[in-house]
Amino acid sequence: MSPNALIPSHRKPRRSASSRALRAGVTGGFLTLAVTGATVPANAAEKPVSETQEMPTITAALATSAAKSADTAQQVAFSYERQALQDATEAKADKAAGKAKAAADKKAKAEAEAKKAADEARRAKEAAQARASRSDARSTLSDVSGGSSSSSSSSSSSSSSSSSSSSSATGSAATLVSFLKAQLGKAYVMGSNGPASYDCSGLTQAAFSQIGIDLPRVSQSQSTAGTQVGLGNLQVGDILYWGSAGSAYHVAVYVGNGNFIGAQNPSTGIVERPLNYDMPTGAVRVL
Repeated sequence: MSPNALIPSHRKPRRSASSRALRAGVTGGFLTLAVTGATVPANAAEKPVSETQEMPTITAALATSAAKSADTAQQVAFSYERQALQDATEAKADKAAGKAKAAADKKAKAEAEAKKAADEARRAKEAAQARASRSDARSTLSDVSGGSSSSSSSSSSSSSSSSSSSSSATGSAATLVSFLKAQLGKAYVMGSNGPASYDCSGLTQAAFSQIGIDLPRVSQSQSTAGTQVGLGNLQVGDILYWGSAGSAYHVAVYVGNGNFIGAQNPSTGIVERPLNYDMPTGAVRVL
């Protein structure tokens, strides 16, 4: 037998895991039961917190992703705001440009109307001056005709003067008249200088080129190309003009016997007419 066999053990006896105490009582009219002394088995060790509770952790990658999402949302918001501002600015610029264009169009229209009115006033003034000049010329011719008809000698003198004016057209003047008569019946075409058609200044330029005289192309310049002469002192080959000298709108050539040849207009073409058909304003002499 062991020497220690009779020595009592110093350990306390282990309680059974199933030992419980039951208490009963009445509380507030209700039967209550309480279990006391319930124990966990001794061998059941208390688990660490780390094993019983796991909290989610915010990693660096998750934080970076959240930051990027926030930046993206902010950039999208900025983009929308910038686009809205740009659209508003463009709309404002378009509206201002439209107003400026409308103002410019209005100004251009006003200037065009003012120019048109000025041109009409100038033409009316020239026409009035032309009518006044024709009236004076008619009065002069009437006085000459009256004096010629008052006596037979004056009439004979006037007749012989006209005949001599036509018959004495020799040399360059005769060549000029011959060319002009050869053009009778041809068409009037604005800007044309022959040979099938002419306008008024184109005909006179072509006629004088036959005798070696180089005239300007337009009526305004031809009306000041030579020496100004009175309508009562005309000679064959004198250039007749209608309108003011330097701004004439029509020309023809005096061919004697009180007649002129000119490219009148598209409806009549090149014709020979008496002076009183359309009294000219003045005349210039280049021969």
